[in-house]
This record gives sequence, structure tokens and C-alpha cells, in this order.
Amino acid sequence: MKETPKQLLRMLSAIALAVNCTASAADLKYKADPKKVLGAENCKECHAPVFAAWEKTHHFGSFSAGFAGKPAMHRTDEAKAILKKLGMRSAKRGICVECHYTGQASSSSRIKALSGTSCESCHGAGKDWNKIHSNKEDKEALTKAEVLGMIRPHQTYAVAANCYTCHTVPSEELVNKGGHTAGSDFELVSWSQGEIRHNLQKTEGKTNTEASPAHKRVLYVTGRLLDLEYSVRALAKATTDGTYSQKLTERINKMTTELKKIAGAGVSAAGDIAGLVDAGQLKPGNETGLNKLADAIASKSKAFADGNDGSALGGVDGLIPTTYKGKVFQP
Repeated sequence: MKETPKQLLRMLSAIALAVNCTASAADLKYKADPKKVLGAENCKECHAPVFAAWEKTHHFGSFSAGFAGKPAMHRTDEAKAILKKLGMRSAKRGICVECHYTGQASSSSRIKALSGTSCESCHGAGKDWNKIHSNKEDKEALTKAEVLGMIRPHQTYAVAANCYTCHTVPSEELVNKGGHTAGSDFELVSWSQGEIRHNLQKTEGKTNTEASPAHKRVLYVTGRLLDLEYSVRALAKATTDGTYSQKLTERINKMTTELKKIAGAGVSAAGDIAGLVDAGQLKPGNETGLNKLADAIASKSKAFADGNDGSALGGVDGLIPTTYKGKVFQP
């Protein structure tokens, strides 16, 4: 009997998980592998409207000067000050590349900044799946591409994980020594529905549509859950009591409060996850305990995101932001 696309995906995913059966959730990275990054230009031919939308974002402008009348990120006074404190010469290599750019491994195995945060930064490095996902003659193409590492929009948890990996700024040295801001005010709905919105595929590039009310509910709750998870993961890296650990502890406490509000709006899973947090664990030097906590949060959060279409989450509508960050691109 020939498997359906969903059955094929489950089967191949099971194989992938079996290979990684001893790895923690923290080890199963969603971030793009620089050795498999192709570059945004490889997406432009088939996704021209989306590419045009990307060129109007701060993600694009971090590499290319001129966005909103500002210099590229690595040429700003703020970046230069941080680099000086860290004893680094360039923001286009090392830790800065992980979030501000899409990194690609060169022939010398050195990772270079290829562009600003781009397609593969969120949807996975394309080397293994790029040709497969664009094969219109294969009805199972997208299913196969997912197994090979493509992160598609319906995979809310996986897409958003890449956002929070960076927006929690998980580097003690970068914050305490370099003076980098300790995390951003990132919130999944207000940011994803603003300038980085690129929901153009279904309208064939004619209209950059907003997410449906039901999907925004899933985005909102999943975003709060991931914020908690990745803040805990970041705190696990703290070794000393300083700005880094203090700000992350504040962020974790804020998220537990937010999740309790969501629970009060009828989403019991949010309350269950908030209840996993023990204030006594929130301290520097507790890497093992905090990573274990983050893994527990991840397991429940992913189950929530994968198991909800938003139709039963109407109680949170009053909590979801209605003002979005940045100007939305329209063709």
C-alpha cells in the first residue's frame, strides 16, 4: 500500500528521531547549517514577491546599507562599540553572524556573512531540499522537503524557535562584556504581522495578507511559550550574577505571568507549562537543571502548537496585540 504524504512524513520523522534518540531538545537545532546554505538569490526566481518584501525589512538592512536611511548593522556606532569591548574586528564573523546575518561556510570552513537574516535563517538551509520542494510534478515534494530540513509556515513551533533563539540574545559575554542589549521586545504576532510579513504565496504575489484570527491565536500562545523556553535556555548559559542573568530572570518571570493570564483565558496548557518553573532554579551556574526545565517546556509547547488550529482559543483574542511592528509590504 502506498503511503499518504502525512504517513510518509511520520515514518521518515520517526527514523530521524531514532537517530537522535539520545539528543536533548536543545541539541535538535532548527538553525540553518552554514554548510548547507545556498543564499536568498536561489529563492528569488520562484518567490519574487516574497524576496521584494524581504528587501523592505530590517533583516535585509542589517547587511545592506541604505535601508530606512541607515547604514548596515556592522557600520553602526553601536556595533563598533560592542566589537571594541569584545576585542573583535568585524561583525561579519563570529557570534554576530549567528543572528544578524545568514552565514555560509566557505571552502576554508570559515563562516561568512552572506546576507542579512534571510529565507534560510527561518526556513532552514536549502541544499538538501531546495530542488525537491520546487518539483511541481511530485505531489509529495513538500512533505519530502520537510523531512530533509525545510521548515514550512504551518510548523509554527519550528519557525518561531529560530526567532527566539536570537531575540533572547543568549550570550553572557555579549551582554555583560560587550554591552549588547539583553534581549529584545520581540512578540510573535506583532512582529510576524508587521514588516516581515510575507504571506503572498496563496494570492500569487498580489496581496500580502494578514494571518487569520485563528492562526494568530496559535502564534500568540506559541510565542509566549517559546519565549519562556528560550529565556530558560539562555539563563542556563549564565555563570555569574550580572546584567545577563538578571534580565533573563526578569524575562522568565514576566513570561510565567503572561502564561497565567493566557490560562485564565481558557488555555489550560499555558498554566501547566508556567507551573513547571521553580523560582529556586532561576540562578547562574544551574546549566543542567535549567536545560532540563527548558526541555520539559519544549515538549509541552510543541505538542500545543502541533495540536491546535486556533479554533478553540477564542478566549485569548483580547490579549493579542493589534498593532504591528513596521510597515507592511504590499505589491
